[in-house]
Amino acid sequence: QVQLVESGGGLVQAGGSLRLSCTASGRSIRNGAVAWFRQAPGKEREFVAGLFRNNGRTYYDDSVKGRFYISADNTKNTVTLQMNSLQSGDTAVYFCALGQRTILSSLRFATAYDSWGQGTQVTVSS
Repeated sequence: QVQLVESGGGLVQAGGSLRLSCTASGRSIRNGAVAWFRQAPGKEREFVAGLFRNNGRTYYDDSVKGRFYISADNTKNTVTLQMNSLQSGDTAVYFCALGQRTILSSLRFATAYDSWGQGTQVTVSS
C-alpha cells in the first residue's frame, strides 16, 4: 500500500506562486501515473495535471496550462506541482494521486487512481 502526503499549500496573493510536493512511502511511484487534482467548495474534484512515469509525458487542464508544471523526482519519490501566476479561481484543496494502471484515456478521471493524499489547502487572495 502506498501512502501519499502533500505539503506546500498556503495563502498567497493573486499573481504569486506556490510549490506543492507529494511524497510517497510504502512503494515506489516509478510506475503508472501520478496526478494532481483539486476540489473547491461545492464543486467536483477536477484534474489539474498528470505525469506518466514510464515516459515522463505531462498533461494539463486547459485552465492551468502555461502556469502550472508537474514533475517527479525518482530519488526522493516525490511529485511536485509548481504553480505560478495564481488566480482566485485556483483556490481549492489540492490532492496528489497515484494510479498504478492508469492509461491516457482515463488520466483525467479520479476513479482511475487507487492512492490519494489527504489534501493541502491553497488559497489565493485577490
